[in-house]
Amino acid sequence: MRHRTLGPLRVGAIGYGAMPLSIEGRPDEARALATVHAALDAGITLLDTADSYYAPGGEPGHNELLLARALASYGGTTDHVLVATKGGRGRTDGGGWGVDGRPEHLKRAAKESLRRLGTGAIGLYQLHKPDPAVPYADSLGALRELADDGTVRLVGISNADVHQIREARHILGDRLVSVQNRYSPAVRDAEPELRLTAELGLAFLPWSPLGGISRSSLDGTSAVSADPAFGGFHRVARERGVSPQRVALAWLLSLGPHVLPIPGGSRPESVRDSAAAADLVLGEEERALLP
Repeated sequence: MRHRTLGPLRVGAIGYGAMPLSIEGRPDEARALATVHAALDAGITLLDTADSYYAPGGEPGHNELLLARALASYGGTTDHVLVATKGGRGRTDGGGWGVDGRPEHLKRAAKESLRRLGTGAIGLYQLHKPDPAVPYADSLGALRELADDGTVRLVGISNADVHQIREARHILGDRLVSVQNRYSPAVRDAEPELRLTAELGLAFLPWSPLGGISRSSLDGTSAVSADPAFGGFHRVARERGVSPQRVALAWLLSLGPHVLPIPGGSRPESVRDSAAAADLVLGEEERALLP
């Protein structure tokens, strides 16, 4: 797999978002572990998780514990694998998603994530979402303290706008290495953030990157879209003999060398197909067919 830069690190150009393995409709553990192992076999070295990836009524950190077990049971070396987790969100008993950006919560949550992952430090810790009830600078300050005390090595932010990215850069400096926002063929309102991250030398991690091709697991059961607006992806896929999802990921990679998509998937076949997008280079005529 081709590689890209995330802060001081080189990671596979396609990452893996492990959320579908722990929320509603998740697979059994055997298939979940096989899915993570397939991702590693395919050259994926960035695994994205969060303490809030668990089913309603379950225990926080289900996904982190699952990844820890998957890495421990993998037959090959995992020293080069970067596990990126997030703090600042949670689940409600009714299946909703809460937000808590209080510094004391973030520092406690990071320590708990570190315990579940079982590593010396969290490779990449991300503020999951700004909390409107907490000054953004206060939440960022907690992440800075976590980096200063060695709990986390690198820091990222998620669901942030241009002003928040600039504020994070001011407060965190070089500790800030990534921004994780929603971006896909169907959802492109993060264009300003995509451009700014390129300008600042930050990695941009699109979450739910297959919108318009298939929906995010957070939004419902995945399904191939019949929307004619995205027919170009299907046309290129037919001509190349690959899936439309693979074409969509290749398109995202073509937007800039700082883009690192993190598609999900709950089957080994899905993650292998996603990983193959790293080696699919689109020509100019093919790019012209894509909206």
